[in-house]
Amino acid sequence: MTYRLTQQGFELADLRQIWQQPAQMDVDDRLLQGVIQSRQTVEQVAAGDDTVYGVNTGFGLLANVKIEKSELDTLQRNLVISHATGVGNPIDTDTTRLIMALKAMSLAQGVSGIHPNTLKLLLAMISHEIYPLIPEKGSVGASGDLAPLAHLSSAMIGLGQVSYQGEIKPVMEVFDSLDLSPIKLGPKEGLALLNGTQVSTGLALKGLFQSENVFHGAILAGALSIDAAKGSLAPFDERIHQARRQKGQITVARAIRELLKNSEIVVSHEDCDRVQDPYSLRCQPQVMGAVLDTFDFVAEKLLIEANAATDNPLVFAEQGDILSGGNFHAEPVALAADYLSIAVTDMANMSERRLAMLIDPGLSRLPAFLVPDSGVNSGFMIAHVTAAALASENKTYAHPASVDTIPTSANQEDHVSMATFAARKLGDIAVNGAIIVGIEMMAACQSIDFHQDLRTSDALYRVYQRVRRDVPFLDKDRLMAPDIESMQQLVLSGELNHALEPLCPSLR
Repeated sequence: MTYRLTQQGFELADLRQIWQQPAQMDVDDRLLQGVIQSRQTVEQVAAGDDTVYGVNTGFGLLANVKIEKSELDTLQRNLVISHATGVGNPIDTDTTRLIMALKAMSLAQGVSGIHPNTLKLLLAMISHEIYPLIPEKGSVGASGDLAPLAHLSSAMIGLGQVSYQGEIKPVMEVFDSLDLSPIKLGPKEGLALLNGTQVSTGLALKGLFQSENVFHGAILAGALSIDAAKGSLAPFDERIHQARRQKGQITVARAIRELLKNSEIVVSHEDCDRVQDPYSLRCQPQVMGAVLDTFDFVAEKLLIEANAATDNPLVFAEQGDILSGGNFHAEPVALAADYLSIAVTDMANMSERRLAMLIDPGLSRLPAFLVPDSGVNSGFMIAHVTAAALASENKTYAHPASVDTIPTSANQEDHVSMATFAARKLGDIAVNGAIIVGIEMMAACQSIDFHQDLRTSDALYRVYQRVRRDVPFLDKDRLMAPDIESMQQLVLSGELNHALEPLCPSLR
């Protein structure tokens, strides 16, 4: 896939594709001209005697220290290598590619003051699939994602290691093999590369896309559970949801009605004596609809950030101004990631409750723990314990990172967003959610098999068949960890997104 950076910016679907697969990338000539003009402004200022932060001063608390012209290039190089202090595992290459694309879009806005060759090298690295090793920990989300972006920038100046063709190699070895040259940083360039919210935003987008996959899986698992437990379709009547007017709720109720259309199991219990189902069955439109509305809000905020210039200071070439501000503060990302973390946690909570209902014969009217000869066999008993453990773990992860702050840089940077951690733990919540939903889906398919000759709807039967490719019917106890792993991968992969109408923002 080829992408050109333009004034229109990325669409959300573009960002999902960049996260999912390698991309070729270049820049529109109009944007490139803006980059050139802002660079000319920086060079004019650097040649003069005015003191301008980021061009001829120190950084943070050292902003009042003016740097001699002969040392401006050294200043920028030292900035990069001194800030490369990240720790922890490297961010996965797919998310690193997305981070690099976001950084390229920010630099292409023409207000960062970089040399055009700096942008061109970054685009070449994306196109050649050269991914710097960026440690996942070490950013507080202001002044930008300094430490992780310093590791990205270090590779651009020829230092450190990268992932290339599935191997970890010294970056200069890769550059030499491709006839690429590292950049030599000029005035302000190191600061432009290090400042910004691209790591926080990239991790949050990853969490969003993963959560969307889990959401579609949860809609399918929830519909299967309704059929498996012979739940009523009355709570999904369109009139109920139109009366409340919540957009997401209306959408989810419609999706569930479509998924259950023409199910033989539904027809079989139309005259049953059950009056009401547990909330985890009948309140799915209300809960999952609210989650869907959260996706829409978060996606909007992250898309804005993905196309924004978030370094500091910013160069406005037409007026000849270089203005110091705070666009590097990632509070919009932190709040959005925390909001989505709460929503995805509750989505998983409801899935766990449906699973608990299915294995309880008093509620589901199915064999205890969904296995023949229960007692000798434990069936889904401990698979539910796993789901419960992860659901509870998510509740701790869902505590907002954005309510925390800690002063840094000798109290110059006295309020920070913690956006990188907010985004990173959103991904952990999504992975846990995929496991919970996967176990529920596996249990729901097991339950469907107890309905003998009655068949679920065509739409849900296709999902059932896909599950059965990896997970056979549990006729007696066996090792379930491989089954759970298969279901986790199925839910996270997004393969199930095609089993129903595209509900989430990056898939529409």
